[in-house]
Amino acid sequence: MSTFPRRTFIRNLSLALAAASFFRRSTAASFLPRSASRLTDPAAGRLTVPAAGRLTVPLVGLQLYTVRDDMKSDPSGTLKRLSGMGYRYLEHANYVNHTFYGYEAHAFRQLLDGMGLLMLSGHTELKATHWDEAKKDFTDDWKKTLDDALVVGQSYVISPWLAEDLRGDYDKLSRFLDVFNVCGKLCKSKGLQFGYHNHDFEFKDHLQGRNLFDIILTGTDPSLVAQQLDIGNLYAGGAKPMDILQQYPGRFSLLHVKDLIPAKGQGEMNDPYDSTVLGQGILGTREILKTAVHSGATRLIIEQESYQGRKPLDDCRSDLAVMKGWGYRA
Repeated sequence: MSTFPRRTFIRNLSLALAAASFFRRSTAASFLPRSASRLTDPAAGRLTVPAAGRLTVPLVGLQLYTVRDDMKSDPSGTLKRLSGMGYRYLEHANYVNHTFYGYEAHAFRQLLDGMGLLMLSGHTELKATHWDEAKKDFTDDWKKTLDDALVVGQSYVISPWLAEDLRGDYDKLSRFLDVFNVCGKLCKSKGLQFGYHNHDFEFKDHLQGRNLFDIILTGTDPSLVAQQLDIGNLYAGGAKPMDILQQYPGRFSLLHVKDLIPAKGQGEMNDPYDSTVLGQGILGTREILKTAVHSGATRLIIEQESYQGRKPLDDCRSDLAVMKGWGYRA
């Protein structure tokens, strides 16, 4: 047996541990967004890293409301242009009479597949009329909505609105949040995730001394109802994105990624702000995204609703370039 000096052994062990720590940090850093394209996990629908890294690289997509007029006039041509820009993941905002932008579900899925596009999520309002209280069940209309979501390939079904009668009655709202949770169970049984998307009224309106957003987040089961945080809408409602992320860590698996500028006159949501190209406004979007991603956000959905005289598709290209410049990948 070697008579290896104890002092030398301790010194070498310390160096080895330091090197191992550096290696772990370096390896984890290599899995941040800029290098994520090599780590695709199709089954999970997202980019991942080995379990030891404990990091998840978010997907970047586009909310098609950004190009709502283009999608109305030429959905196929608009999708083709978005695909050519490098977008892959989309979120719809037009499911009317069980069609997506005028296409029935199977036909729309074929259109997406032909362009290499995936419908990551979609906005479809869950209304009180979709729930049959006597049967304690959802209507066939809502069940068809979920079935169509599966056909087009959605992972998330996001309800983006609350009717005004629900906003003014605490008991009625609480009962409807129970329906949200039941819908979450139904979605899970189908391989979907139900979620809610905020506007500004959730922060402006109060019931029993609490704003609606607090009531919604405490009244919904995080395992059943995902939250899509719209960082522009909440700012217009008088809240700050960083404050909300810190108040509810880990609750926001999806974000609507925006930037805002002061509006000239009345803003797009009857407030003092308009959205603009990412990085050109007042929100500090880049830092918000860093915090959100470290808190567990896995879906970053670009949405821009105002364009300051520019063409919406041109701003889509600019927004994606900004996200790539910040280290994210579509």
